[in-house]
Amino acid sequence: MNWAFSLGSIAGIRVRVHFTFLLFLAWIGLAFWHTGGADRAATGIAYILLLFACVVAHEFGHIAVAARYGGVTQDVILLPIGGVARMRHIPERPREELAVALAGPAVNLMIATLLIGLIGPGALRAGLGVPGREMGILPGLAVANLVLALFNLLPAFPMDGGRALRALLAMGMGRARATDLAARIGQALAVGMGVSGFLFGYPLLMLVGLFIWFGASAENSEAQLHNFAQRLGVADAMITNLATLSTTARIADAVALLIHSTQHDIPIVNSMDKPLGLLTRANILAALHQHGGDYPVADAMRADIPRVSDAGDLDPALELMESKGAPALLAVDHAGRLTGLVTLENLGQMLLLSRLAHTNLARGA
Repeated sequence: MNWAFSLGSIAGIRVRVHFTFLLFLAWIGLAFWHTGGADRAATGIAYILLLFACVVAHEFGHIAVAARYGGVTQDVILLPIGGVARMRHIPERPREELAVALAGPAVNLMIATLLIGLIGPGALRAGLGVPGREMGILPGLAVANLVLALFNLLPAFPMDGGRALRALLAMGMGRARATDLAARIGQALAVGMGVSGFLFGYPLLMLVGLFIWFGASAENSEAQLHNFAQRLGVADAMITNLATLSTTARIADAVALLIHSTQHDIPIVNSMDKPLGLLTRANILAALHQHGGDYPVADAMRADIPRVSDAGDLDPALELMESKGAPALLAVDHAGRLTGLVTLENLGQMLLLSRLAHTNLARGA
């Protein structure tokens, strides 16, 4: 993820912080300083840092259980809205996914239990009777971990409760159907939150509802795409009518291709038609702006685009594309020559056409 820097590694997994988190810390510090000076600002920042340490522990709860089932984690990113464990491989068997989903909230419940045991239930009850800023760090952390656990258990994507619900449903139906049903339940919950927030004057609840709605939609779209891809090979989905450029071409040549065709991504090949990289529209525009039309395409292309066999299955290729964060895949034959290009945009269009065809056939029947 861009604009993130590393804090170090835990058990070989890098923990990174997005720069917006620093802005969030500065905002918290200013808010507390305004109410009580430097001491209050230091207390507020310390509380937020400890809270996000709990968020990291939550994510590593997921990571530890996922690793037992072969899950591979790329890194953990801290954002102002929480933490995200980016996994290259996520266990998909229902029981395994259920265990992974519940591991994060379980960590928060354990932390809350330990803190309540440390400060005593009486101190927690006393803390709950004062405004949030006066509660104290430890009672505040105990309450926050309880809230984090309960919030994450809401049966809606992208929260852990949505994944747990999907896993439970998948025990009696296919993963794609389970995802679709879980997404619909989550979206119904999102609508309820949005309406309640509007009627009772809680704009934050409306924002949470919006977040859940789009999260459920994204999760469902990804699951349906993978379900569709499981029935296809790379050759079935790749774009074959492609214009390519050689390493001797210039950015002006790529601009001409953009203008006179609908192609957005241009493979760069050598004299034997073996792909060396991909020139995306963003690469073209950036190079044109910074260096001009005479800039070599070989210096502007992305050389990290994965190559896949055109005889392979599509779903593993799609997983590779997602794990690498690549905009496309370069399909090659047994000799390594370029035969096509696989893009998410084209896959999405194929899925849409497949659904429309299925709907029309059902109506005709």
